[in-house]
Amino acid sequence: MKDIRYIVLVAIAAACILSTQSCSNTTRKNRAERIISVTIEPQRYFAEAIGGDKFTIKSMVPKGSSPETYDPTPQQLVALSESEAYLRIGYIGFEQAWMDRMLSNAPHLKVFDLSEGIELIHEGKQAHGDHFHEGGVEPHVWSSVLNAKIIAGNTLRAFCQLDAANEEFFRARYDSLMVFLEETDTLLTRILVPGGDRSFMIYHPALSYFARDYGLRQIPIEVHGKEPSMSYLKSLIEVAEAEQVRTIFVQPEFDKRGAEFIAKQTQTQVVEINPLAYDWQAEMIHVAKSLSHEE
Repeated sequence: MKDIRYIVLVAIAAACILSTQSCSNTTRKNRAERIISVTIEPQRYFAEAIGGDKFTIKSMVPKGSSPETYDPTPQQLVALSESEAYLRIGYIGFEQAWMDRMLSNAPHLKVFDLSEGIELIHEGKQAHGDHFHEGGVEPHVWSSVLNAKIIAGNTLRAFCQLDAANEEFFRARYDSLMVFLEETDTLLTRILVPGGDRSFMIYHPALSYFARDYGLRQIPIEVHGKEPSMSYLKSLIEVAEAEQVRTIFVQPEFDKRGAEFIAKQTQTQVVEINPLAYDWQAEMIHVAKSLSHEE
């Protein structure tokens, strides 16, 4: 079904491109704007921190959509042809499903993998209901300060390759970002003091790398990308009590009913987070404060 949708999308996009190609080529030659595409908003956060006004950064997956299952619109396929490079986050479902097909539609794109060098978490090769993680890799690599530093380094190398004349500019902004990330790590470590929650539940397991960084245990509610059964929810209630879970995280793009059911039975708090938000640091601090019950 995805292949059929893709053929339709490409046909529409191709028609749009052919009708505007001459004008678009002239526009690209005459304008100063240089466009870089990324998959999700946290990538745009880091890319803009390093790139400043040298590049315009555009995210493919819009606010409120899941990067596990999102399909690009015909307009996005047309717009992608305006980009000179694509910074992929690594293993997220959107990229696994669409990367090759997007490149066939925009073969000029230079692609950079921002997950290179990250110590990946392997979850076992399995389907997650409506999506699949290639090689069983846990794909939410950006939810970690340690990984953010690597993502920033890969972004810097990409920008220096794309625009060597501004390497000094990029490196200065990268250095400032690294100081900022060090300060963020110090702040998170202070917030997550002993005595705060060491285990937490979350509907979709998007905080695996965050949990690894700070010695926490993440307990997912969904089962391989599917809604949990009532019997499984009851077993999670027992886990929550045994692990002294006091916080259950939910994300805006997923159903909250399972989390609310567990919370009602265990007197735990349900906290909404958005790991896909643009303001990466604010979300990391929000997660930490929720676990330390500062908020």
